[in-house]
Amino acid sequence: MGAEGAGSRVLSGMRPTGRLHLGHYHGVVKNWVALQHEHQCYFFVADWHALTTGYDDTVELRQHTFDMVVDWLAAGVSPSAAVIFIQSKVPEHAELHLLLSMITPVSWLERAPSYKDMQARLNDRELATYGFLGYPVLQSADILMYRAGSVPVGADQVAHVELCREIARRFNHLYGREPDFEARCEAAVRKMGRKASRLYGDLRKAFVEQGDGDALERGRALLGEQRNLSNGDRERLFGYLEGGGRTILPEPEALLTKQAKVPGLDGEKMSKSYRNTISLREVPDAVAHKVRGMKTDPARVRRSDPGEPDNCPVYSLHEIYSDPATLEWAAGGCRSAGIGCVDCKQPLIDAINAEQAVMIERGRPFEEQPDLVHRVLQEGSEKARSVARETLDEVRASMRIAHQ
Repeated sequence: MGAEGAGSRVLSGMRPTGRLHLGHYHGVVKNWVALQHEHQCYFFVADWHALTTGYDDTVELRQHTFDMVVDWLAAGVSPSAAVIFIQSKVPEHAELHLLLSMITPVSWLERAPSYKDMQARLNDRELATYGFLGYPVLQSADILMYRAGSVPVGADQVAHVELCREIARRFNHLYGREPDFEARCEAAVRKMGRKASRLYGDLRKAFVEQGDGDALERGRALLGEQRNLSNGDRERLFGYLEGGGRTILPEPEALLTKQAKVPGLDGEKMSKSYRNTISLREVPDAVAHKVRGMKTDPARVRRSDPGEPDNCPVYSLHEIYSDPATLEWAAGGCRSAGIGCVDCKQPLIDAINAEQAVMIERGRPFEEQPDLVHRVLQEGSEKARSVARETLDEVRASMRIAHQ
């Protein structure tokens, strides 16, 4: 797979909506920054996905892509640690989407949880389109293209990963059994060397005949250590280990991430559509102005009225930004009316601005030299495309449409 370590790959993407806000950072991007040091990460701009609901308004798409990627880089996503690319610059995604659409039942797409939800939520748009119905297949192609082992999602998105698993399972069932599968596997086993071959055989027997889950995991680890196996041989032996056919498209796992609930200025969820956001790289005076104008516990009509922190969106932000001592000070002062709301907001302003200062400094060269961003995306897209070509070659060969 350039297969080494493919199981540890993580893939995630975002639709280009322009500048990001604190909700995006604490809900998604901060997690990316941590993951890139633990896994082989692929982070992409999902510009084709943006067309599934916004096909009629593409004027700002390029600018939104640039602004969003600058925010990723400013937040600490590093092109030296992760592959950062644009979906539409890797046309192999489109071909894999097409091929997977040939085997995906329409009923699977119609039952996708987000299908009717988004139609109801975006009822001002015409979404009775082929692209909107089929976007889960495109999403699956995005994931399966890189044979990602993990896809970081919130609990509400686990169903999307499960659909991707079903599509991969169906594909492997249809195309994973080669006429000479067992002979190819036995030849591949011999390439591993005598000691590793014997161990692989013992582990396969323990799993297939006795259902030994530990043997399965040890067998997978053993295959991951082999350096003289081709991508195709490795995937055959993964399938053979489990007693089935060749695993062409491995099923990904949902990597559940704890997504911070970031309140907006009005106490609702922070969202551009609610116009209640604090942007990343917001200047200090703007942050101070916005936080000072935030809604607080409605019970505190006067300075002397006690409040309840759990009813205050300012305190919810404190829970994200403040240390235990500051949290205790804010909660106690609110309940006893020992501090006013203006007093409570100042440490929060300071903490947000301290975080933003780092991002402003890190993002400045990219803002001033746009070619740096374009270079990151060009190089990342070339790296992604190299991996995508390998996968697509395997898919075409398995479907027997790889013409000379």
